[in-house]
Amino acid sequence: MPIGIIANSLSVIVGGIVGMIAGNRLSADFKEKLNMIFGICAMGMGISSIALMENMPAVIFAVIFGTSFGLLIHLGEKINKASKGMETIIGKFMKSGNHGLSEKEFEDTLVTVIVLFCASGTGIYGSIISGMNGDHSILIAKSILDFFTALIFACILGGVVAVIAIPQFLIFFLMFLLAGIIYPLTTSAIINDFKACGGFLLLATGFRMIKVKMFPTADMIPAMILVMPCSWIWVTYIMPFVS
Repeated sequence: MPIGIIANSLSVIVGGIVGMIAGNRLSADFKEKLNMIFGICAMGMGISSIALMENMPAVIFAVIFGTSFGLLIHLGEKINKASKGMETIIGKFMKSGNHGLSEKEFEDTLVTVIVLFCASGTGIYGSIISGMNGDHSILIAKSILDFFTALIFACILGGVVAVIAIPQFLIFFLMFLLAGIIYPLTTSAIINDFKACGGFLLLATGFRMIKVKMFPTADMIPAMILVMPCSWIWVTYIMPFVS
């Protein structure tokens, strides 16, 4: 039973709905400053994850080539289009929360939230652990942060934030189902490199949230798929020749 995944998705839904309702009651200055705090938190989580990295060349290779692949297939643009579709659908049932944002700012913020919720190394790793041994503690802890993150972003973006729980659930549940296949093939070093790769995405997401640099975080998602095999190849075939 994917209790942790359900709890995580529900936290996004409830946080999104509460934020949509409360949005008009919070000042723009309050929302902007709180968003900056969440950005710093995302960056802190990213840095702590990167610190776990054990095979730097493998992780860097995965980030560079994974991002290059994402850019080549225009993954970010595809996610943008999907985001617009989600906003159009949800707009028929809920009021849009596009408070004082340009269309470009709205899209950029929405992509940032999608990556933050759906491509989190902690979330994917937590889903794998949950599927392997039934330990839901990682996802339940993540749910607390996601609730408040969804709440504040929904104040800005509206009810579309709650809908992000759908792709989040599907991705995490897939990891939950594949856990029996994936986890036995990993080692502690591979898992740490995987977390470190997710840390780079979180760090880039944090920079986007505080509007310092708009990293192509959506295009970086394929790195999360490449990093495990890259880490395994590095340890198995390359390290013996260089050590």
